[in-house]
Amino acid sequence: MAQETFRALRHRNFRLYVGGMAVSLAGTYMQQVAQSWLVYRLTKSEWMLGVSVFCAYIPMLVLTPFTGLVADRYQRRRIVMVAQTAAMGQALLLAVLTLGGWVQIWHVLLLAVFLGVASAFDVPGRQALLVHLVGKEDLLNAISLNSTTFNAARIVGPPIAGFVVARFGEGVCFALNAASFLAVLGSLWAMRIVEPAGTGGGRWPTRELLDGFRYAWDKKAVRVLLLTAGLACLSSSSCFTLAPVFADKILNMGSQGYGLLTG
Repeated sequence: MAQETFRALRHRNFRLYVGGMAVSLAGTYMQQVAQSWLVYRLTKSEWMLGVSVFCAYIPMLVLTPFTGLVADRYQRRRIVMVAQTAAMGQALLLAVLTLGGWVQIWHVLLLAVFLGVASAFDVPGRQALLVHLVGKEDLLNAISLNSTTFNAARIVGPPIAGFVVARFGEGVCFALNAASFLAVLGSLWAMRIVEPAGTGGGRWPTRELLDGFRYAWDKKAVRVLLLTAGLACLSSSSCFTLAPVFADKILNMGSQGYGLLTG
């Protein structure tokens, strides 16, 4: 039974992928928590917290249908490596600005947009890469284990971020996230993988893009699945984003209660 549950791990490339992604994703969730604290510390505004999340996710909403076509036409591992390198640079720059005391809210928002663009290329590239790591026979199992890795990182990353932010500040979280990308870049580099070259240039496949939108709209099951996934992502992001607000309110309530008790 256990062999069937983890059978995709028999593939060396997938083991490398899962190991690297586990470290990198934990760092990514650490940065999400730290960024929320930084935005709230700089602005004391719930509105700006929402704006920072919007800046991070709107590029993915707009660009992903087009970057999916890029993943179909070019080598997926190269796309993922470029996107991960860009995300590492974003985290490193944010760490330098924060640790140096130069960070301003517009820096955070601009870098959030940049990260959203990188993620728009990264996500479809990684999803399309899985079949080359395990083959079609173990693809469903690989997708399941990939989702498990994401959820495990979502559990592990935020508590570590809370400790690091409280003890050392947000900048250290950003620096740790930047370092975590070395794990996934190293794993991608170490893979022995044969990919099809892709179609490369040529005419932009506008018809295929429109067919994809039409298919998603016409199929009720696909519409429901996309809506459910979107709401789940929104809910999980809201929990991380609003954590500084809840903490601030609780601390204020505690200090007010203490003031009433001490007269």
